[in-house]
Amino acid sequence: MGKVAAKIKVMPNSPDVDLDALQERLEGSLPEGAKINGVERDDVAFGLVALFPTVIVPDDTGGTEAVEEAFSNVDDVESVSVENVGRI
Repeated sequence: MGKVAAKIKVMPNSPDVDLDALQERLEGSLPEGAKINGVERDDVAFGLVALFPTVIVPDDTGGTEAVEEAFSNVDDVESVSVENVGRI
């Protein structure tokens, strides 16, 4: 069984969101078997900063759908989109 690394763009719903707390909530929402292997931040516009966690998931779990759904249900998340996926 292989593993997949996915870079996921997480947009907060406001520039006022505490990004450190949001990052902790994202980590806490991960489905079993998934882990975050680093988080980048990128200024979007008008003080809004997107988080780009790189998530490692087992190849047999249906890809990144469970992670995307978990991240979408976290408080203060506006949108979730997969930016890049590759096998490791």
